[in-house]
Amino acid sequence: MKLFDAHCHLQDLRFNRKQRMVIENAKKIGLQKIAVKATTQEDWKETERLCVNNDMLIPSFGLHPWFLAIRSDEWEIELREILVKYPKSSVGEIGIDPNTKGDLGVRMDEQEIIFLKQLAIAKELKRPVSIHCRGAWDKLISLIDQSSPLPAGFMIHCFGGSLEVAQELIKRGSYLSFSGTITRPNNTKAFKVLNNIPKNRILIETDAPDLLPHGLNQELNEPANLINVLNRASELMDLSAAMLAEQTYINACRFFNIEN
Repeated sequence: MKLFDAHCHLQDLRFNRKQRMVIENAKKIGLQKIAVKATTQEDWKETERLCVNNDMLIPSFGLHPWFLAIRSDEWEIELREILVKYPKSSVGEIGIDPNTKGDLGVRMDEQEIIFLKQLAIAKELKRPVSIHCRGAWDKLISLIDQSSPLPAGFMIHCFGGSLEVAQELIKRGSYLSFSGTITRPNNTKAFKVLNNIPKNRILIETDAPDLLPHGLNQELNEPANLINVLNRASELMDLSAAMLAEQTYINACRFFNIEN
């Protein structure tokens, strides 16, 4: 059974240089590919270091809406340069969020400008995009419409919206990625969404080191816990884990434009 973690943050400092052990744990449960999503200019460097000599890791570079206040004036030039340097890299994690954490975020109007600029780079370089959105679905759809078409497509990571939102996004070519949040007992949206969208648009992810699946007693989430997300999604869809693993693996390879 081959698995693909469509979104995580192996570069996160909380892993404290234990990434080699984390990757070995992931291999034990059948993980073949891990998409590593950078969030700030500073961790673009760590993402590059991790991925440069490891074919298992797919790098992605972008500015997350929670950390836009610490970007440099040269961020657009640097983003384009690192994407060109790594032709198989994608754009992300980018997006909009009215509830930024801490004091490193910026106002929504500024978020929207920076998001559109990153979408323009993705469009120019024909790269897939990984998008973060919470509580701003109508605005997100409007911004995507402004940027359309995105030739390499886009995914919504850790999708938590309604079926209606899911359908609007899929009309625009989106993939929807599901994380450990679907394992929570109070998550009632996931069943409805997973059973009413095309299977060829479903991805699974860990968002490690965050979003630890329900019931696990660990300090940090890690890609090996993708098996918990897979098992819960297969239960909700009344589909075998093996079939869903194969489908989501094929979907992720298509989205990231890599051979499966």
